[in-house]
Parts: sequence; C-alpha cells; structure tokens
Amino acid sequence: MCIRDRHYMAKIALVESKPSRNDYVRLFNNEIQFDKYELCSDPTIKKVLKRDCDIEINQDDYDWIILVGSECLKYFTNQNSVTEYSGRCIDDKYLPVINPAMLAFKPEAKKTWEESRENIVKYTKGQLKQQKLGEDKCYGITDSRKLHEFLIKARDHENDFIALDSETSGLYPRDGYMLGISMSYEPEHGAYIDCECIDETAEVLLQQIFDKKRVVFHNAKFDLAFFEYHFNFKFPRFEDTMLLHYMLDENPGTHGLKQLSLKYTPYGEYEKGMYEWIDDYCRRNGILKGSFSWDMIPFEIMQDYAAMDAVCTFLLFQKFENALVKNDRLYGVYRDILIPGCRFLTDIQDAGVPFDKERLQTSSVLMQEQIDEAIKKLYTYPAIKEFEHNQGKDFNPNSTLQLRGLLFDFLGLEPTGKKTGTGAHSTDAEVLKELAEEHEVPQLVLDIRQKVKIKSTYLDKIYPQLDRDSRLRTGFNLHGTTSGRLSSSGKMNMQQIPRDNPIVKGCIKASPGTKIVAMDLTTAEVYCAAVLANDKNLMDVFRSGGNFHSNIAKLVFNLPCEVDEVAEQFGTQRQMAKAVTFGIMYGAGPKKISEQVTKDSGKYFSMNEASAVIRDYFEQFHGLKRWLDDNKRFIQDNGFIYSHFGRKRRLPNVFSEDKGIASHEVRSGINFLVQSIASDVNLLGAIDAHNQIDQSQAKIFALVHDSILAEVDEEYVDEYMGIVKDCIQKDRGMSIPNCPVGCDFDVGEDYSFGKFEAKYGA
Repeated sequence: MCIRDRHYMAKIALVESKPSRNDYVRLFNNEIQFDKYELCSDPTIKKVLKRDCDIEINQDDYDWIILVGSECLKYFTNQNSVTEYSGRCIDDKYLPVINPAMLAFKPEAKKTWEESRENIVKYTKGQLKQQKLGEDKCYGITDSRKLHEFLIKARDHENDFIALDSETSGLYPRDGYMLGISMSYEPEHGAYIDCECIDETAEVLLQQIFDKKRVVFHNAKFDLAFFEYHFNFKFPRFEDTMLLHYMLDENPGTHGLKQLSLKYTPYGEYEKGMYEWIDDYCRRNGILKGSFSWDMIPFEIMQDYAAMDAVCTFLLFQKFENALVKNDRLYGVYRDILIPGCRFLTDIQDAGVPFDKERLQTSSVLMQEQIDEAIKKLYTYPAIKEFEHNQGKDFNPNSTLQLRGLLFDFLGLEPTGKKTGTGAHSTDAEVLKELAEEHEVPQLVLDIRQKVKIKSTYLDKIYPQLDRDSRLRTGFNLHGTTSGRLSSSGKMNMQQIPRDNPIVKGCIKASPGTKIVAMDLTTAEVYCAAVLANDKNLMDVFRSGGNFHSNIAKLVFNLPCEVDEVAEQFGTQRQMAKAVTFGIMYGAGPKKISEQVTKDSGKYFSMNEASAVIRDYFEQFHGLKRWLDDNKRFIQDNGFIYSHFGRKRRLPNVFSEDKGIASHEVRSGINFLVQSIASDVNLLGAIDAHNQIDQSQAKIFALVHDSILAEVDEEYVDEYMGIVKDCIQKDRGMSIPNCPVGCDFDVGEDYSFGKFEAKYGA
C-alpha cells in the first residue's frame, strides 16, 4: 500500500470466519476503522470449509484486509499457520491475526494478540513497512578475488561476531555437499558465497575469521557438522540463535529461522520469491516436491534468499542476546548447558549408531513371519470373513475406518468413549488394549499393527539409510521439549525405539572387539525431588540401599517383613507405592493413581483406596508434600517456575478460566521441575565424560531417556564406566550427602543385552 499523504485514511476490511460477538472496534482500541465481513454467514457451522463460504467482497476496494483466524488466512492466501503470521504482512495487503476469542481459555496467547494488534495498527497508519530486498543489502560472490576482499573486510571489521549459514544438497554431511556459504558481518548486509570459488587463500581467511570472532549460527549443530566434515574448519567460539530463542520461549515449533525472521525482523517473507521459483520449476519439469533438491536452484535465484538467512541471523542474535543477558539464570543455562550440549551432540551424531546389516535383514524376515502368522490367526475368526463379505473388500487392520466398522458396528463392541480430533470413536492402541478384555480380535489387530510398524518404521527403513561404515547418523535435539529433555529426529527417532520387543535394539550391535555399554540413571527424578524438598525420610530411603520401591512400600504401609521380601509377599502394596511415587511427580491425583494400580496389578483399586494411600504416603514424606504445595502455589501466583539449573517454564495458562486447563498447567510445572533436572544431570555428565574419555577407544553415540549409550573397546570398558560414573555422580548442588545418584551399567554385544538371542535365537 502506498500512503498518499499524511491525511490519507486507509480503507480497511476485517474478515472473520463466521458471525461472532467479538467487539473488534474495542479490541483494536478504536484506533482503526473498517468494514466487517464473514467468510460464512451461518453461525451454526463449527468449522468453516471453502464450500461453506458465501463472502462477497471486492478486495480491490481495500488497502488492507485483516484476516481473523486460520480459516480466513487459508481462504485468502496459501498460508496455514495464523499463529506464525499473526501481525505480519502478506502480499502487501493481508494482515492475519489470531482469533481474540481464544484469550478466554488460552491466556498464553495474550502476548501474541497484543503484539499483533500493535503491528496491524502501525501497518494501516503507514508506520510499519516490510523491507524489500536489493543489491544494497545482499549479493552473491562467485569470484575468488572478490571473495578474498570480502573476507578481509569481515575479518577486520570491528564487530566481534559474524553470522554464518550453509546451503547444502542434503540434510547430513555424508549424504550431500555444500553449495554455498552465507555471511553477514554488519547489520542489514550479507553475502552468499559460491563454494566453487573457495580456494586455499579463502580457506585460510575463513579460519582466521572463525578464530577471531564469535560465529553465530541458527541451528549450529547442522552447520557445524557440514563445515567440519567438508572443510575441517574449527569454531572455538560459536553462538546459536535457535537456542537463544529456546531460552526465551521453550515451546516447541517456534524456533525456525523463517518464523523468527517474520516476527522479529522487518524482512517478512524474504524467501517467498525463491519458493515461487521452485513451485514453477517443479510444475514445468514434472518434478514432485519430494524429489526436488536445492542443488537444482541456480545461483542467481539462491543468492538473495541465502544471504538474507545470514542477515536475519545477525539481527536475531543482537536482539536475543541483549534480551537473555538480562536474566542470569537463563543465560547461564544457554552458556553452560546448551552451547556445550550442542558441541557434544554434534560429535555423537557424527559417531553414529552402530548397526549389524545382517541382523537387520534377518530381523525383517522374522518380523514378516510373525505378521503373517498373526494375520493367519486373525482369519480363524469367522467374523473377519463375514465382515469382508459384507463390505465387499479385504480387511485392512491399518484402516481406522474399517476397524471402527468391524469393532463397533459388526462385532457390537461398546466404544470406550475416547474420540479422535474429528469426533469419531478412537481405535488407537489404548482403546484396542481396553477392548481386548472383551474380545480376541482387538488384541490380534493391535499385535499386527505393532509388528507392521516395527518392520516398516525401523527394520526396513534403517537398512537403506546406513552409511558405508554400517552406522546410522540421526539427530538429537536440545530444543524439542518444554522440559529440557532431549528429543530425537531425522533418520530414526532414538527416543521411540520399541521397549517391549528387543528386535530393533538387538540390531544395534557392537563391532568386533568392542561392547555396547549403557548407563542408566536409577529413579533420578525422585532422587532430585528428595534433594529439592530436603525431605529427610525420602533421602534416608535412598541411603538405605536395596530396592527403592520395596523400601517405600515397607515404610508407607509398615509392612512386617524385610525389604527384599516385599515384592514377593506384598506385591500389591509395592505396586501402590510405585504408582504413587511416580504419580505425584507428575501431579497425578486419586483417579489417575487408581487407574495405574488397577492396570499394573490386575486388581481393581478404587479412588478411595488411592486417596488413603496418598494420605499415608505424605504422612511419611512431609518435606516432599510441603515442597510440592509451595511450588504449586508459586506457579498459580506467578505463571512460571525455574528449575534448579535455571531453566524457566512459562505457564500462563494457569490463569485460564477453564479449571481443567489451569490444573493441567500446574501439573506440567511440577513435572518440569523433576524432569528437567534429571535430564540436565544426565546431559552434563555425558558432556563431561565425552571430554574425558579416550575417543579412540570409546564413542558415545546416543542419549536415550536417562541412558548414555556408547561403543567401547573391550579392554577399555572398566575405565570407561569409571569415568562415566564419576561424571554422572559429580556434585552439581543436587546430591544427597554420602549418597550420589544411582547409575547402573549394562554391557553386551548389542543394545538388547541378550534379550534378542533369548527371544529369536539369532
């Protein structure tokens, strides 16, 4: 839009999905005037689809169109996420904003709404404009001489940091190569360097820059891997804007460079032109999007987009670092945990998970035989053949629609009450387990589904992704959870390897002359809670040794036996104690405890019984009860909580008018306190161990939940375990005096530690 003069008043339309009671004039503080429209005039329609739309609006009549909610955004643009674009300008006309109605039950959205409202008003008044790209801001370098001049200027510039990015042909260093390097050493200016013009002189100059300055990446782990693998560059000091933002907003899915650039820089959708070119190229050449690779993009198309990646990273670093240094606790987590953690995870990803190719192939055949046997057994039930005859097609266990018809309509089983997002009766694993108590077919379907998933998701998928050294290089993330626990993504999610079936773990196998060594923290979260609560009785349980849950049961129920006899003589009481111990760490009440004990023991355990056990439990552990209550009150009063190591969990929904949402937020806060600390103890211990062990004799290759996995030379196993134990049990202000956190070790030929051979004999 072009403002003709300062007296010109922009013509504005506001569109919402259907009629509502929202007073938009008041919500925008009477600062703008607009014509109001609805996509659909029928207020009874819950979710407005395109077929329901009856809007009549001449878009050319308006300078600006405010789009309220995701449905309006989708109708007028090609975008889907209104949260991502809220308060930003799209196509020089559209101003998306979240629906203010959500503020009643999601107070966390208040900040987004207020910022969006402020931006929209500024856009309509001509006070805020999207910056346009140009050669004055970003350019490409394809000539070695010009590159040398640029690098000398970057090296000698007064700024103590540069922003750096890589464009690659693949997602993993061994699967692709580097196309170019983006660099920005001063605000608003950046260059994209073609890797073809990087000669020996340029490599020397680049390393001089990396030695002299702080190098700022966005998702440093990705770029470090490529720069180190393909150029052998070293980065003594690096920063990561993604991790900086994670400290400012721990919610997953909010840390992408595109999203942050939209929100915090004036450049908006700077990559839009490149993606339009990609769409056109694929359409003209008959290429599926999944088959497109970035090396197909010409340099002149790529250069502006790539250079802007570095420019935006530069700007984000200035903003985020200035914000974070004001909070010592958060900055301490970033500096002392996340940056060392990033370096560590880069190394263990490069180490790779060792797999046995032959065993993978054998396991795939074994699993298919089990699937075939389960399907054969399924068809022994006449109901299946009758259902197929009735439907006129083969039964597919993975079809939720068919399964719903078979279970609820044909077999007449009663739905559990659990619904999908669309409102249909659920047929997920939890539902099938419950229905299996009434009929054999749900259990068989569940078995088939699980085995098919193991075969397709792991056994068949892993083999073609192995590198030549038979190792799988997948991803581990520091920013994927609100608690601070690591997540895994990429070629294989290591955190979701099947626990109940050892077939995948058995394929993670040590090479000849080495062993798989796994260290597991024992009851670490409860241990941390005992320290934080300063509960003498709970700490004494840890000091006493023996089986933890048996000790708890003996104390809570005053059992007339020795601790090592509890499991055999008072199994139910032990199960109760275990359920309560873990339950209260996650804010579970009598209902949840009742369900858990009933499930684990196979005997009905009422809510009244659960309430009595919880009462008896806290009679023994007063300090823990006081600590839990104090933290619940703090969360309810403040809407946030800090962990022992300084992580912050923001919990604005405690102020929700919905009591269910508010109470869930409190439970999330308590959960965060114990989970984050135990996770950080494990991560910090792993980092220290990694820095101390002989890398030629031992390589840590994964952190899975509370475990550290490594491949270790047979003669180095004892020394390795000693180093890891010392590092894990190091006093970080979270130790019971004379009783460090427990850690157990398993050593074997593979990650199943004999369970694979016991079950499959191979």
